[in-house]
Amino acid sequence: MANTSRSPGGYDPEVTRPVSARAASTSSGSPGDTEPTAANDRLALNGMGSFDWDLDRGTYHLDDVGLEVFDLRADEFDGVPASLSARVLPTDSDRLDEAVSLALREGHLTFASYFRLICRDGTLRWAHTQGRILRDPQAHPYRIVGIVRNAEEELAHAEGMRTLAADRRRQTDSVRATTEALARAITVRDVTNVLTDSEGLRRFGADGLALGLVDGGVMRLVAATEQPSAELRARDDLSMTQLEEGLPLSEAVLTQRARFVSTREELTARYPRLLPYAEEMKIEAAAFLPLAAQARSIGALGLFYRDRHQFSTEDRNICIALSSAVAQSLQRAMLFDQEREFATTLQTTMLPRRIPEINGGEVAVRYRAGRSGREVGGDWYDVIPLPGRRVGLVVGDVEGHDSHAAAIMGQLRIALRAYATEGHTPATVMARASRFLADLDTERSATCIYVDANLETGTLRLVRAGHLEPLVRHSTGRTNWASVRGGLPLGVATVFGQDGYPETRLDLNPADTLLLCTDGMVEQPGRDIADGIEALAAAMRAGPRDTEALADHLCGGHPSRLGSSDDVALLLLHRTAVPGTYATRQMTQHVHQADPEGLAETRAMLRQALAAWGAADLLSDIELTADELITNALVHTDGGALLTIELRAGTTPCIRLEIRDRSSVLPHRRAPGETATSGRGLLLVDALTGSWGVEPLGSGKNVWCEFPLAS
Repeated sequence: MANTSRSPGGYDPEVTRPVSARAASTSSGSPGDTEPTAANDRLALNGMGSFDWDLDRGTYHLDDVGLEVFDLRADEFDGVPASLSARVLPTDSDRLDEAVSLALREGHLTFASYFRLICRDGTLRWAHTQGRILRDPQAHPYRIVGIVRNAEEELAHAEGMRTLAADRRRQTDSVRATTEALARAITVRDVTNVLTDSEGLRRFGADGLALGLVDGGVMRLVAATEQPSAELRARDDLSMTQLEEGLPLSEAVLTQRARFVSTREELTARYPRLLPYAEEMKIEAAAFLPLAAQARSIGALGLFYRDRHQFSTEDRNICIALSSAVAQSLQRAMLFDQEREFATTLQTTMLPRRIPEINGGEVAVRYRAGRSGREVGGDWYDVIPLPGRRVGLVVGDVEGHDSHAAAIMGQLRIALRAYATEGHTPATVMARASRFLADLDTERSATCIYVDANLETGTLRLVRAGHLEPLVRHSTGRTNWASVRGGLPLGVATVFGQDGYPETRLDLNPADTLLLCTDGMVEQPGRDIADGIEALAAAMRAGPRDTEALADHLCGGHPSRLGSSDDVALLLLHRTAVPGTYATRQMTQHVHQADPEGLAETRAMLRQALAAWGAADLLSDIELTADELITNALVHTDGGALLTIELRAGTTPCIRLEIRDRSSVLPHRRAPGETATSGRGLLLVDALTGSWGVEPLGSGKNVWCEFPLAS
């Protein structure tokens, strides 16, 4: 409601003003009859108007400056508070009324409030009022005197200060965030990634960025957030320029001074070669910042803007501070890259430069460093041509990650290669390598696995010294970790007098792949090694069939490698011999005792061999005989069985089947009764084969069968 006694904000003093108090105040006279004082003059000079509100009479005296604040002429104000209330924004009128009411109810001496006025042209204006409440001896209010002023400039200044403070906080946060991101960058590529991503541009407040590094007398552009068109690059490529050519990045390097360009005209006038780039990339302003570390110029940073036309002092300071952080990070990253290149070169020179071609198969090798800087690993691989169209395969790992480990690795690799090429057995090769390492002036040991492979027959002879067992992927896609007996690591075995390494024989069928690798493939900090072993087997099963592609997949992409910090050396051997050729007149399959799928793979191999040799009509007899003899070996001995099938030519061509196991107990025929559930195996063999027999061996026996071929 509005009446003559309401305040400019809507307060009605009659609600709390008793009659006795109102009568006591009549002797004070009308405030409208007083003359301006010196205090009023001082207020006017400061842009402040004064008011005197008589709560008894309901009159409100406002001086000329006060009228200007309310955007009123003298003839438009009748001294009634309601006339001023119409000028106050309703929401602010309620707030102002509450401030006055609260001061009167609580007995406060003063009140103050900001409010918005509606000017005669409809625009809003901020104002501020502050009043002092006069009370009679009974503490009842009878008069309010105070000031009113235009608060637009004050609030604008306050808002500007808040914006400036927020900008400074953002700038400080930007410097801190960039510094933290650069602190995590290790290589030059890491630094450029920090600079060129969307967050990097946001920190600089730029629309584009270009980074150039000094290489001798050349400025080489190593990173840019936006590339010019191919047509423009063909006309004038700026990716590599001489420092003397007067371009802005080169100028920043030579002068070691930052340059800020506020207009495109200034930019192209000073650097005419940039005109087509500025037009195509819509560059309106730019900053070119030298990158110097330890008083040495290492490059320059260019920042490009599409909607900026001036650089404040704060803008310049933030750019210079960020460029200093970039320079320090770049210097550290360049040193790291140099050290890593040195370490990689050292490692590469110690590994074989060329992998020889092998008969009946293919080999893929990989080495991947997982350490940083000059930390050189002792992992290695080797492929050694051997007499008799055989090949020696080696994967090993010397203890430690330093130059000493790399030096030991180089010597050990050469020694082991020499022993292998002399024609020694795998066990002898490994024993001599252990003695060689023990004789060196070192406390380092090494794990190793050595394979003597004959891919014409698929026969592998393996020796393992504290190393990870090999993983085989069969032609069906199934994988299994081959059981290879092992000994102590090289060097340690000789010290303890246990360098008589056992030899294990495996057979690699056509289209099978053997993996030899170091423990970096399966070990990760904080993870159980069993999980790594399973992950590697799964990656082997799911990997591509191409040997080189499989090597890339295992070394760089499969889950067991994610996050690994160790070095990795791996070697893949794939047998590609085609059944039916001379090289595959003999095929061998090892059936492990704990491998239930081994029999199924053996049957598949028999079908493949007999089909290639034109003896498919013998498949049922040979398959049944093989099943019986292999089952006997698995059930009645403490190990697996080695099956060999061979096509024999000559005057009486035949298919010869051999089942070898490690038991020296010879089989014998029995005469089972009608209800017996066993004992008919050899009777079945005798009925299905043309001839059969048993050959005692030094460590087991060999049961053989021959199936004549039709002439």
